[in-house]
Amino acid sequence: MKQFHLHLVSDSTGETVSSVARASLAQFDTVQPMEHIWSLVRTRGQLEKVIAAIDSHPGIVMFTLVDAQMREYLRQACAKRGLPCIPILGHVVRELSNYLGVEATGAPGQQYELSEDYFARIDAINYALEHDDGQATWELEQADIVIVGPSRTSKSPTCVYLAYRGYKAANVPYVPGIALPDNITTLKQPLVVGLTISDERLIEIRTSRLAAMNQDINTDYVREERVREEIDSAKKLFRAQSWPVIDVTRRSVEETATLMIQYRQRQVEKRRGPTEDKQ
Repeated sequence: MKQFHLHLVSDSTGETVSSVARASLAQFDTVQPMEHIWSLVRTRGQLEKVIAAIDSHPGIVMFTLVDAQMREYLRQACAKRGLPCIPILGHVVRELSNYLGVEATGAPGQQYELSEDYFARIDAINYALEHDDGQATWELEQADIVIVGPSRTSKSPTCVYLAYRGYKAANVPYVPGIALPDNITTLKQPLVVGLTISDERLIEIRTSRLAAMNQDINTDYVREERVREEIDSAKKLFRAQSWPVIDVTRRSVEETATLMIQYRQRQVEKRRGPTEDKQ
């Protein structure tokens, strides 16, 4: 693995530049960055300290700085040292400004202001926590998305990610021999999604979980025949209810949640029906 120093500089939390950097570097299998994250860099003095650190560990610099003078100062510093200096949002903001005919405000961290969307996400996160693993099922009608699936199919982390995206999500475990909540087959508001997974992968995950908890692994919870029956039974239920089904065997939580959001958007659009063109 080729290692290199990667400096991520932001005048806000650093979440944006970190996400873009990791998504970009995922395309390179043979490199391993040593990340240096510099967040809330908003003064010349703070930026000079960052540049001093770059001198100690030269490498690629990626940044999100909305102040023009700060950006130029960092660019010049990197140019003198022969280091690449990559703006993350500059081109996007410029193109948006050109198309919309509106100047950007140039204020750092505006995406984190206490807006209506912010409070909606907080509400969604609270909902996900309060309706995790089959809790408070009498309130499922309030959800945007309800997830049903066998144990260890990433229901909870998927709900949390959905909540971060602003969707109220609840999850209900599918356990053979235990009835699901009576209201789950009559829900009108939420999208109900079934999760499935390969039996080999599920056994692997469950075995690791039991071992981490120092529990006996000689149980039906990981026995191949029983696990296969559990998955087949869950699939049969999902088909009977005509719920969309997502196989999470080779999907990340983010990919699974993105699919659910797409299904949810289609559901909402279908309920709205075709819109008439304005005359």
